[in-house]
Amino acid sequence: MSDKFKFEITTPERTVYSDTVDEVILPTLSGEIGILPNHIPLVSVIKPGEIRIKKGSEESSLAVSGGFIEVQPNKVIVLADTAERAEEIDEARAEEARQRAEKLSKEKGVDAREFAAISAKIEKELSRLKVVRRRRKNRPISPIKPT
Repeated sequence: MSDKFKFEITTPERTVYSDTVDEVILPTLSGEIGILPNHIPLVSVIKPGEIRIKKGSEESSLAVSGGFIEVQPNKVIVLADTAERAEEIDEARAEEARQRAEKLSKEKGVDAREFAAISAKIEKELSRLKVVRRRRKNRPISPIKPT
């Protein structure tokens, strides 16, 4: 039995992360799940939130806006709509986008479809803010190994 597994996050634009890791914690529709080596096979939807990656004594975070996860015996693949490393996120711009989305959600005349889209935008920006603020609070976090 291996004590590590291959983990990869891919978006339509690029591979955001690819490395061998000890543990991954992901946001799913059913709540957060932790993946350790030799996890049972699984396919699930990922909701907007934070992915935490543990490798040795290091922990890194990424913000995702949604997607899918496939867990194989020694490999975990995330196909994300978008994914950003903490160092790629501009905190001021993320906060500004969150405030704009919240303001739009309070306007009269917003139908159910628009409200759902705005709510998803708020959730995405909140996860981006969480990731960048965690990185700032816990510095120094070693950078994620890009591929």
